[in-house]
Amino acid sequence: MRLVWLVVFFLIGKGNPEAQNYYFPPVNNDNWETVDPASLGWCTDKIPALYNYLQEQDSKAFIVLKDGKIVLEKYFGTFTKDSMWYWASAGKTLTSFLVGLAQEQDKLDISDKTSEYLGTGWTSLPLAKEDMITVRNQLTMTSGLDDGTGDGFCTNPECLKYKADAGTRWAYHNGPYTLLDKVITNATGQNLNVFGNQQLFTKTGMSGLFVKIDFNNVFFSKPRSMARFGSLVLNQGNWGNLEVMKDKTYWNEMVNTSQDINLSYGYLWWLNGKDKAMLPGSQIVYNRSLFLNAPADMYSALGKNGQFLNVVPSQNLVMIRMGNYTGDLPVPFLLNDEIWARFNEIQCPTSTTDEVTSKMTVTPNPAHGEVMITSSKEIQKISLFQANGVVVKEIKLPASVLTQKVDVSQLAVGIYLFSIHFTDGTFTTSRFVKAGN
Repeated sequence: MRLVWLVVFFLIGKGNPEAQNYYFPPVNNDNWETVDPASLGWCTDKIPALYNYLQEQDSKAFIVLKDGKIVLEKYFGTFTKDSMWYWASAGKTLTSFLVGLAQEQDKLDISDKTSEYLGTGWTSLPLAKEDMITVRNQLTMTSGLDDGTGDGFCTNPECLKYKADAGTRWAYHNGPYTLLDKVITNATGQNLNVFGNQQLFTKTGMSGLFVKIDFNNVFFSKPRSMARFGSLVLNQGNWGNLEVMKDKTYWNEMVNTSQDINLSYGYLWWLNGKDKAMLPGSQIVYNRSLFLNAPADMYSALGKNGQFLNVVPSQNLVMIRMGNYTGDLPVPFLLNDEIWARFNEIQCPTSTTDEVTSKMTVTPNPAHGEVMITSSKEIQKISLFQANGVVVKEIKLPASVLTQKVDVSQLAVGIYLFSIHFTDGTFTTSRFVKAGN
């Protein structure tokens, strides 16, 4: 049965046969083959618009790999390919990979209770509740610890309080995640940088360093190192003929749904194309995939201020973005989706909008007082979300309509998302910008 599953998995795309021709840059220097986007049939006249948008959003670096070769590479301002930048929460995926390597070497088991590696009393919970928390719960954000008690980054026992039994609640909680670093250290006898360097970085040509900042271990690297990691994960933990991660079962679990609460979350990886999704800082479950403009099979490392690593197996494609972001979201999901909307234009799509979107408009946009939503399909309900997923307005219509005015005058300036539900059971979303008066 296991053999049959693996064959099916290979055929549907994540075991991509194109990976046999995948290019891997040398590990001992920074030489990297490139490919002309025009040779791929891409619309090169659309590239400047993407770069302009990236610059407007205070980006530092942007790289796209196709079959391992660099197709797009752009740096902004004084930033260069040799500049160092932080991964923020995108670095969670590095930790996930290192946990898998430690398990592969029989240094730990993710089914073990966390206290086997951190000792009892690592939380403020009664022992019976603490013993319910496993390493897998830390990987999947299902520790049950309270993420709303103040400093969500704090790893001290007094900060780690009971909210629910482990495995019964999903919440994006940095404290329990950060303690995975100590789990790795205690299990392997090596600190995070030494273990990572020996088991991962030297084998792939990556360079970088975990730096302790307050409670966090933040990874810093050059942009191409992030792209190298994307190639490694895209190829199921292989770097050319070298199996950096031999345990393909763990790799598969890492980049697929890890629990039944947030379908869009693996082992610290974000997953696109799922029927439901949850976002950091919210317990709302959205009946939609994370990114509407990105490929459904994409999985991503996402970090504060727009540190993005997107991996698309069906296209043998890796995309990275480093930089700043002017918004106040812990993870700016809409920014990643906006980048994909513009990148799709470069790939010369036959159509740029689906049937529903092309027949639904929100005008004016941006707006500061009132907007009109117009659709060729009957509207049943309108919801308006902040970019972090919090509902700020919901209109349930007493009768279906084709047009509806929405007052946005009291909203704070920023980016929002309209979700429009139709009487036929379908829905669509539209980005909305609230302008200043």
